[in-house]
Amino acid sequence: MWTQRLMWIAWPAFLMAGVLEILVFALVDPHDLHWFGQPVPLSREGVYTLAFFSFWAVTMVSSALTTLLAMSPFELNRCPVPDGERPDDCRKTSGCA
Repeated sequence: MWTQRLMWIAWPAFLMAGVLEILVFALVDPHDLHWFGQPVPLSREGVYTLAFFSFWAVTMVSSALTTLLAMSPFELNRCPVPDGERPDDCRKTSGCA
Protein backbone atom coordinates (compact mmCIF):
# COMPACT_ATOMS: atom_id res chain seq x y z
CA MET A 1 0.00 0.00 0.00
CA TRP A 2 2.79 2.46 0.88
CA THR A 3 4.63 1.66 -2.34
CA GLN A 4 1.51 2.49 -4.33
CA ARG A 5 1.05 5.77 -2.44
CA LEU A 6 4.70 6.66 -2.97
CA MET A 7 4.20 6.21 -6.70
CA TRP A 8 1.04 8.36 -6.53
CA ILE A 9 3.27 11.06 -5.10
CA ALA A 10 6.57 10.63 -6.97
CA TRP A 11 5.44 9.90 -10.54
CA PRO A 12 3.15 12.93 -11.11
CA ALA A 13 5.73 15.10 -9.36
CA PHE A 14 8.44 13.78 -11.68
CA LEU A 15 6.34 14.56 -14.74
CA MET A 16 5.51 18.08 -13.54
CA ALA A 17 9.15 18.75 -12.65
CA GLY A 18 10.02 17.93 -16.26
CA VAL A 19 7.33 20.28 -17.55
CA LEU A 20 8.47 23.07 -15.22
CA GLU A 21 12.07 22.53 -16.31
CA ILE A 22 11.07 22.94 -19.95
CA LEU A 23 8.94 26.02 -19.28
CA VAL A 24 11.46 27.82 -17.07
CA PHE A 25 14.55 27.17 -19.16
CA ALA A 26 12.78 27.97 -22.40
CA LEU A 27 12.70 31.54 -21.06
CA VAL A 28 15.80 31.71 -18.80
CA ASP A 29 19.43 31.07 -19.68
CA PRO A 30 21.25 29.50 -16.70
CA HIS A 31 24.29 31.74 -17.31
CA ASP A 32 22.10 34.82 -16.74
CA LEU A 33 21.18 33.70 -13.20
CA HIS A 34 22.68 35.44 -10.17
CA TRP A 35 22.75 34.36 -6.53
CA PHE A 36 23.19 37.19 -3.99
CA GLY A 37 24.49 39.48 -6.73
CA GLN A 38 27.09 36.99 -7.99
CA PRO A 39 26.83 34.79 -11.09
CA VAL A 40 25.89 31.20 -10.26
CA PRO A 41 29.18 29.24 -10.26
CA LEU A 42 27.70 26.15 -11.94
CA SER A 43 27.63 24.87 -15.48
CA ARG A 44 24.36 24.94 -17.41
CA GLU A 45 23.90 21.24 -16.75
CA GLY A 46 24.47 21.81 -13.03
CA VAL A 47 21.80 24.50 -12.94
CA TYR A 48 19.40 22.29 -14.91
CA THR A 49 20.01 19.41 -12.49
CA LEU A 50 19.55 21.47 -9.32
CA ALA A 51 16.46 23.13 -10.75
CA PHE A 52 14.94 19.78 -11.75
CA PHE A 53 15.43 18.27 -8.29
CA SER A 54 14.11 21.45 -6.66
CA PHE A 55 11.01 21.39 -8.86
CA TRP A 56 10.60 17.68 -8.15
CA ALA A 57 10.84 18.21 -4.37
CA VAL A 58 8.27 21.02 -4.39
CA THR A 59 5.81 19.09 -6.54
CA MET A 60 6.30 15.96 -4.38
CA VAL A 61 5.31 17.98 -1.32
CA SER A 62 2.22 19.14 -3.20
CA SER A 63 1.35 15.59 -4.28
CA ALA A 64 1.94 14.26 -0.76
CA LEU A 65 -0.39 16.87 0.70
CA THR A 66 -3.04 15.97 -1.87
CA THR A 67 -2.65 12.27 -1.00
CA LEU A 68 -2.93 13.04 2.71
CA LEU A 69 -6.06 15.13 2.22
CA ALA A 70 -7.62 12.39 0.07
CA MET A 71 -7.42 9.82 2.90
CA SER A 72 -10.70 8.87 4.52
CA PRO A 73 -11.27 9.48 8.24
CA PHE A 74 -11.35 5.71 8.74
CA GLU A 75 -7.84 5.35 7.29
CA LEU A 76 -6.50 8.11 9.52
CA ASN A 77 -8.22 7.05 12.75
CA ARG A 78 -8.02 3.27 12.68
CA CYS A 79 -5.94 1.53 15.30
CA PRO A 80 -3.32 -0.71 13.65
CA VAL A 81 -3.14 -3.03 16.68
CA PRO A 82 -5.41 -6.13 16.64
CA ASP A 83 -8.38 -6.10 19.05
CA GLY A 84 -6.87 -8.54 21.55
CA GLU A 85 -3.53 -6.73 21.79
CA ARG A 86 -4.76 -3.15 22.16
CA PRO A 87 -3.86 -1.19 25.29
CA ASP A 88 -6.70 -0.23 27.63
CA ASP A 89 -6.65 3.41 26.53
CA CYS A 90 -7.30 2.48 22.86
CA ARG A 91 -11.10 2.44 22.73
CA LYS A 92 -11.39 2.04 19.00
CA THR A 93 -13.17 -1.04 17.77
CA SER A 94 -12.41 -2.80 14.51
CA GLY A 95 -15.81 -1.86 13.09
CA CYS A 96 -15.68 1.90 13.52
CA ALA A 97 -13.17 4.65 14.13
